[in-house]
Amino acid sequence: MQTAERTRKLTSFKVVDFLEAARQLEAEGRDIIHMEIGEPCFATAAPILEAARLALDQGKTAYTPSCGIPELRLAISGYYRRRYGVTVDPERVIVTTGSSAALGMVFELLLNPGDGFLLADPGYPCNANFVRRLDAEPQLVPVGPEHNYQLTAELVNRYWQANTVGAMVATPSNPTGSVIDRDQMSDLYRAVASQGGTLVVDEIYHGLTYTAAPLSSALEVAEDVLVVNSFSKYFGMTGWRLGWMVVPEAFVDLFTVMAQNFYIASPTLSQYAALAALQPETLPILDGRCAEFQKRRDYLVPALQQLGFAIAGLPEGAFYVYADVSALTDDCEDFCWRLLNEHGVACTPGTDFGQHRASQHVRFAYTEPLPRLQLAVQRIERALQP
Repeated sequence: MQTAERTRKLTSFKVVDFLEAARQLEAEGRDIIHMEIGEPCFATAAPILEAARLALDQGKTAYTPSCGIPELRLAISGYYRRRYGVTVDPERVIVTTGSSAALGMVFELLLNPGDGFLLADPGYPCNANFVRRLDAEPQLVPVGPEHNYQLTAELVNRYWQANTVGAMVATPSNPTGSVIDRDQMSDLYRAVASQGGTLVVDEIYHGLTYTAAPLSSALEVAEDVLVVNSFSKYFGMTGWRLGWMVVPEAFVDLFTVMAQNFYIASPTLSQYAALAALQPETLPILDGRCAEFQKRRDYLVPALQQLGFAIAGLPEGAFYVYADVSALTDDCEDFCWRLLNEHGVACTPGTDFGQHRASQHVRFAYTEPLPRLQLAVQRIERALQP
């Protein structure tokens, strides 16, 4: 059977490979500490669950409008006003089946075959595959500690090519947890705009930040950016598969048509549950969880450094540590498989996140409770013994 050539350009999502292997070991009775998958260990907050039960009792199980129920779009608009001081027309809010659907549609909107798009390397691996599936070119820009693992205005101008049509950043980033402040975002936006391109900003880890000042949204800088967000991470609703994007007014009709054709509507129950996620009584619960993640980060980073991992400063957001393992191994994938199979610690090789010094890095997620992280460090220490 013939298959499309573009599908052979796609790369596997290694974190899922490790997750599935870890679950198989658990099915065999092994105790596995999950530091591979970016999924908070907290259960979905009680007000969200109650809202879902109420919606189910009320029979709210039919299709919704393709761009989301009006109440949720309005609530998201209000969230931007309260949290960032930004006025967002609810019509510009497109509710999606997770942020992955949003990202897929963003690239569908912007890319023709042969176009290029600038992406930070290391970065979230699926973004490059979203570009490849459209017969376009992911243009990976190597970034390191000297760039805070982020694209900068200078890098955009240096790596922009004749076929480049835009750039994407994530703040906080996956896998490094680095952030972009408002001034840097403004410079970045101007650099992309001066090239005639479009800036896409992944903000799905917003709310999970540990900086002294609140993190700004790209929407504070400009309206003609495409901002993607999610209910998965800060809101703790990974399995509910719900996200959103804020788009320029000129693109609303195009995204509506895509949503109608690609997935008809986002999960109804999830949308009504998400209404509760944005309510004042829920947000303190979520902020308390962020504080717990910070405690885990503050334990894990120095603990790993004491074992010989090189880490370029404390992550400023998300719940990942991107650790240099070059002093410990010359094969990060073999290292991760050995940690999993022999010591019961699942983590993700740097080769999942790009090409730039990828084999020298491992990503650890600090999503497990602190006692489990302490046990993981003990197991890793044993693994490193000669």
